[in-house]
Amino acid sequence: MMGVPPATGGSLASGEARSLPSPSSSSFSSSFASSASASEPAAASSAASASGQQGAAASQTTGGQSSLSASVASSLPDKDHVCQLLLDLCVLEKREAALADLSKRREQYPDLAPLLWHSFGTIAAILQEIIAIYPCLSPPTLTAAASNRVCNSLALLQCVASHPDTRQAFLNAHIPLFLYPFLNTVSKTRPLEYLRLTSLGVVGALVKIDDAEVINFLLQTEIIPLCLRIMETGSELSKTVATFIVQKVLLDDVGLSYICATAERFYAVSTVLCNMVSSLAECPPARLLKHVIRCYLRLTDNDRAREALKQCLPDALKDATFHAALQDEPLTKKWLLQLLQAVAPSEVHNAAAVQS
Repeated sequence: MMGVPPATGGSLASGEARSLPSPSSSSFSSSFASSASASEPAAASSAASASGQQGAAASQTTGGQSSLSASVASSLPDKDHVCQLLLDLCVLEKREAALADLSKRREQYPDLAPLLWHSFGTIAAILQEIIAIYPCLSPPTLTAAASNRVCNSLALLQCVASHPDTRQAFLNAHIPLFLYPFLNTVSKTRPLEYLRLTSLGVVGALVKIDDAEVINFLLQTEIIPLCLRIMETGSELSKTVATFIVQKVLLDDVGLSYICATAERFYAVSTVLCNMVSSLAECPPARLLKHVIRCYLRLTDNDRAREALKQCLPDALKDATFHAALQDEPLTKKWLLQLLQAVAPSEVHNAAAVQS
């Protein structure tokens, strides 16, 4: 059975001690996914529903308004039913159905994360589901049904990871470490790829909201090497989320200092980014290219990294290779121009041509 990786020792240069001063939070980047956090529209929808119901009561409206309020209220999950599903998680025979139902309801019920975290036995039951499939990872024998069941568990953990009232407790309990065996897999079978992508989603939810404590925690684990491998070998979606995670680590001051502290760490990151640029040259997905360029641009904020990039920035970023791909991406074009101004000013005219 594969074990859970240790909580410390996650450096690109093994065996090095490091100090993590308290950083200031970096500016928010909404790169992960094309829309805002799923919890925000759900919360906004709930607030709008409550407001509509109060207004109806105050003005004693009738007919269509009352019908609309009743319809909206009925669309929200019943709290008693949600609580019963939480109890069902502790009953092995009912757990699979409860996981599926809660996973579907997680965006409709804004208070689900605190209920998951504080209800008796719930997180333990979810972790049991995760640990139970470790033996199926190597050799890869995971079935689609088992993968789907665990992904429902991971979706609930993502709910906990993204909620402001439970995020810190989630980190303090080192829950993300239970996901690392999934990120460490290399099999390209669909069940395992789905599992990797969903696990990345949990980490992505953690880093999406700028929080220095999250970055400090992740830097003490193996998340950077795991993401770098997925950036090279994963599916397009997995590569996109893994690159986003590395980007968010770099956007934090401590994260940037950590990556650039040794030549080994810097070149581990820059080599993977370079390989990705080469692989994207023919048919680049705009969102993935956007994250790659943002990672490069952030590296230029470190003096030593900026000097190194003058020698190792891929030619494809200096010429017109991505001209067509960036036509409808003004922000990415702006970042590319800034990148070239920092490390290859003689090539800025090529980026300017892309900007036009």
